[in-house]
Amino acid sequence: MAAEQSSPNIVHIICHDLGRHLRCYGRPDVSSPNLDRLAASGARFANCFGASTPCSPARGCLMTGRYAHSNGQIGLAHRGFPLPDEEQTVVDHLNAAGYVTAHIGLQHERHDPLGNRYQINDQETGRCEAVAEKAAEFLRGRAEEGGAPFYLNAGFFEVHLPFDRPEYRRDDPASVAVPGWMPDNPGVREELARFNGAVWFMDEAVGVVLDALARTGLDERTLVLFTTDHGMAFPRAKGTLYDPGIGVALILRPPPALGSTGLVVDDLVSHIDIAPTFLEAAGAPIPDAMQGRGFWGLLAGGDYERRECVFAEKNFHDAYDPIRGLRTERYKYLRNFEPRPKVILSTDIQGSPASDELWPWAARPREEEELYDLRADPVEMTNIAADPAAASVREELAARLEEWMAETKDPLLDGPMAAPPEAQVDAPEPPLAPEE
Repeated sequence: MAAEQSSPNIVHIICHDLGRHLRCYGRPDVSSPNLDRLAASGARFANCFGASTPCSPARGCLMTGRYAHSNGQIGLAHRGFPLPDEEQTVVDHLNAAGYVTAHIGLQHERHDPLGNRYQINDQETGRCEAVAEKAAEFLRGRAEEGGAPFYLNAGFFEVHLPFDRPEYRRDDPASVAVPGWMPDNPGVREELARFNGAVWFMDEAVGVVLDALARTGLDERTLVLFTTDHGMAFPRAKGTLYDPGIGVALILRPPPALGSTGLVVDDLVSHIDIAPTFLEAAGAPIPDAMQGRGFWGLLAGGDYERRECVFAEKNFHDAYDPIRGLRTERYKYLRNFEPRPKVILSTDIQGSPASDELWPWAARPREEEELYDLRADPVEMTNIAADPAAASVREELAARLEEWMAETKDPLLDGPMAAPPEAQVDAPEPPLAPEE
C-alpha cells in the first residue's frame, strides 16, 4: 500500500552505550547542547527502559517491537546470535507502507548488511561524524526529490569504549559528577572524564543531522527520535538489569504542528514500544506479533495505554547470564536463574579503569532474587527480597514476572537456554582480582 502524503518522515538516530548520560537528563557535567535542544523542542521520556541489556538483543527488541526471547535474538550478533531472517522489523512494515527506507552507519542485529531489508544501505562506517555527514547528504537529496515519505536509521558507533579518539574533548576528572551507584575513585573519574568527551563529540554529530533537517525544510514534516541501546559501559550498568543498565534516553520530536514542545513524559515506556509508535505515526497497521504498545497517541492526541510496569531480560552477552526482571514506578524485582558472581563485566569494560576496586565484592555470590525499593534506594544497593516486611511485594512481583514469562512463552521456564552450535560463549567469571 502507498503511504499517504500526510505521513511524516522519520529520522531515527541510535547511539551506543549512552544510557541517559546527557545534560537534559540531569547530568550537570555533560555538554550535550544539540540533544538538549531536541528535547526542548519535543518530548523527553524520563522513564524509558530497554527490554534487553546486551547490544544486539536490545536493538533487536527496539526494531521488532518484540522481546528478545520472542524474536530469537538472545545474544550478540557477532558472537553467533543474529536476529533470525524471518523476523520482521519496523523496516519491513514501513517498506510495505510505501516508505523509502534507508540505513547509514552501524547496525548490530544481523550479520548480513542487507539482511534488515532497507532499500538504501550504507554501512561503510559507524563513526558518528561520518554517519552524520552522510545522513545530511541523504536529507538534502530527499528534499530535492520529494515523493514518498522516508525512514532514515542513522547508527552511531559512539559512545562505545574505548573513549580514546583524539577528537574527543576529555574533561577534567576533578570536575565530573560521579553517579551515586558508582564508587568515587580515580579510575571512575578518569573514565567519566573520557566518556563525557565522547558524548560531546556524538552530540556534535546529532547537531549536523538536525541542522540538515532545518536547512532543507524537512523538519516541518519529520519525526525525529533519538535513543540508545542500553546503559553506559561502566560496571553495574551495561550488561545488568539495574536502572543504569536498562535506563535509556528517549527523545522524540514530532512535526512542529503537533505542538509537543518541551514535554517531559514520566510514564514507564519500553524499547519495544518504539516500533509500534513509528507505525502509528505512519498510519500503518500494527502486526499482532508486536508486543509493544505505541505511545503516539500520547503526543498526537489519541488512544494510549499506560504501562504499570516494564519487563527486561538478559540471556547471553559475553557469557550466559540468564536474568528476568520487571520495574514498576516504585520497585525493581530481578530473578537470577543461574548461580553467578555479583558482577560479570563485558569484555570492553574489563580493561576500563572504572572496573578497578571492585574486588572482593564483585566475586561474592549473587542472590537468586533481588528486590529494590526505588524510592528509598534509587541506586539499588540494598536487596530487600529476604526482608519479611517486603514479602507481599516480592510475592506479587514474582508472580507477575512468571505470568509474563508464561504469556510470552519464555523458554527459560523450561530450563537453561542453549546457544547455537557456532556461538561464542565465555565462562561467567567475576572481574580479575588486583595483583598483589
